[in-house]
Amino acid sequence: MDINISTFEQLHNVCISNNKSIYEIAQEVMATSEDISVNEVRSFARRSLFAMKEAINSGMQSKELSMSGMCGDDCAKLQKRFEKENSMFGRLFEDILEYALATSEENIRMGTIVACPTAGSCGILPAALIAVSREYGYSEEEQINALITAGEIGRIISIKVALAGAVAGCQAECGTASAMAAAAVCQLRGGSVRQILNASALALKNLLGLTCDPVAGLVEVPCVKRNPFLAVHSVTAVELALSGIESKIPIDEVIDSMAQTGALMSPMLKESSQAGLATTKTGLKIKKQVFGEK
Repeated sequence: MDINISTFEQLHNVCISNNKSIYEIAQEVMATSEDISVNEVRSFARRSLFAMKEAINSGMQSKELSMSGMCGDDCAKLQKRFEKENSMFGRLFEDILEYALATSEENIRMGTIVACPTAGSCGILPAALIAVSREYGYSEEEQINALITAGEIGRIISIKVALAGAVAGCQAECGTASAMAAAAVCQLRGGSVRQILNASALALKNLLGLTCDPVAGLVEVPCVKRNPFLAVHSVTAVELALSGIESKIPIDEVIDSMAQTGALMSPMLKESSQAGLATTKTGLKIKKQVFGEK
């Protein structure tokens, strides 16, 4: 399928005119552009899915701290609590939180993760996709469909906005990851093309303006804990979308707004650690502890 899709409106129209889902269109377009088969596209997605599951499994079994000593044992703390007392929201909620922390903590230990779309936001999509899949028994093929759907969401967003905190703040990283996760879960739950795009819009719209202000310049505080928060955020967007609740602002316009917000955001709040949480009294104290007086 030789089609150049650069907006969500185009994606929606192509899906409807061909009576196909987002993942079907995305895998066909990728196969054509890379001169490979659809099966090869799906094999690549399968390897990514396997790596996501491996990161979760490794992260769930480790308490090793990062080199800075700031993070690394939060998932273990969460597991210990849930062994004694169930979450107020049930087992699926527990899994999402644990999987997101496990993956993010694997990243800060320099373990193998899938950047989706970035390393700092690597726990959001896997946590939501895999936890929901295990809860409802979705097959590997269904999970691959969801992953390809998420990838297409990230690809189109990246056309207008560079997915880096240094360019547009954390809205471009964790915000995009949450939109991708919402798309994946909505696909799993049987959402229509319109509902999937709407879920992504709802997720991203409510994260506009999220700054990137890492303490000591490391992708740890507040990055690690943002992953479980925003994995749950993505599922909230899906529940709304599947109920017929829509974003009044179409997703293409939400992306335009994110690009504008990123351009207006101070460079001091875009991964430079020159403002925000990074320059609080405690943030500066931590930096000194990690790197010394200088």
